[in-house]
Amino acid sequence: MEALVAILIGTLTGCGVYLALRDRTFPVVLGLTFLSYAVNLFLLVMGRLTIGKPPIIVEGVTEYADPLPQALVLTAIVISFAMTAFVIVLSLKAHLEMGNDHVDGKHKP
Repeated sequence: MEALVAILIGTLTGCGVYLALRDRTFPVVLGLTFLSYAVNLFLLVMGRLTIGKPPIIVEGVTEYADPLPQALVLTAIVISFAMTAFVIVLSLKAHLEMGNDHVDGKHKP
C-alpha cells in the first residue's frame, strides 16, 4: 500500500510540474492544482493513520493520534482553493486584456 501511495504522489507531482511548465494559462492552473493535491496527500500520509486512539490527552492512555497532519491538510485545502480562484481570475483578466492566454505575455499579431 505504501508503494501505491508513493507512486500516486509521484504521478501527481510529475503531472503537476509538467503542466505548470506549459505555455497556456489553463494547464498552468491545473498543474498548480495537481501539485497542491500531491502535497496534501503527502502531508496526510506522513501523519500515520492511527485507529482507535484519542487525539487529546486522556488519563490512562499512552498512545495518541496526531491531529497536526489533519489540521495542516485542512489549512492547505483552504489556501489552495483561494490560490486557484485567484490564479483563474488573474488568467481570465490577462486573457481579456491581451487577447490570448500565453503565460509569457506576448501578443499575437
